[in-house]
Amino acid sequence: MVTVSHVVSKLVNERIYLHEAMSKKIASYGSVAKQLKPEIEKELGKEVEHTAIVTALRRYADKIHTRSNGVTFNTKYSEVNLKTNIMDINVLKTQELFDKLKRFYDLINFERGDILHVIYGRTHVAIITNERYKEKMLNLLQNLKIKKLEEDLVALSFIVGKERIDKPGVLFKITRSLAWENINIIEIISVDLEVTFIIEKKDAVKGYNALEKLIDR
Repeated sequence: MVTVSHVVSKLVNERIYLHEAMSKKIASYGSVAKQLKPEIEKELGKEVEHTAIVTALRRYADKIHTRSNGVTFNTKYSEVNLKTNIMDINVLKTQELFDKLKRFYDLINFERGDILHVIYGRTHVAIITNERYKEKMLNLLQNLKIKKLEEDLVALSFIVGKERIDKPGVLFKITRSLAWENINIIEIISVDLEVTFIIEKKDAVKGYNALEKLIDR
């Protein structure tokens, strides 16, 4: 059964700026309730008391405030890294592609810090690597269906402290900091203690600064 609380949390989550204000407890519950009341009533198909919405907002604010403030990062474990000149190739998933993927790893010079991430989707495979390998990669991908090729990207990595990796809300807090800056995330790669975001070059500085602000110094 859908309740006022369910609808309130859904609507707040859809509004990043409202979510941020509530997590910091700087929003006026009365004003927010008045603004959301028509949508809540439409969703539930009935009239809803203003006080019921205010109560639901206050309870949800307590919940996200606790979740947000319970996750912190410090310089002992966390750091931000940035790699430029990254490309993202999206290819139709076929057996021929799987056979060729084995050869990709021989092309990459991992010792110099170059990257290769292969992300498997339901119908396509995303191949993320340095632009310097573009020609060799496209040669290997001949006769395969490339859905898109995006260049001039950056890989923005955030190292998460060991004591935080199993704590709920870690990824939420990191991605929220980028969304707050209106940064579009093209791909997310999570390996062990490192979360990497593939974003456009124009957002590199904003993204780097946003993640840096998460680290307590």
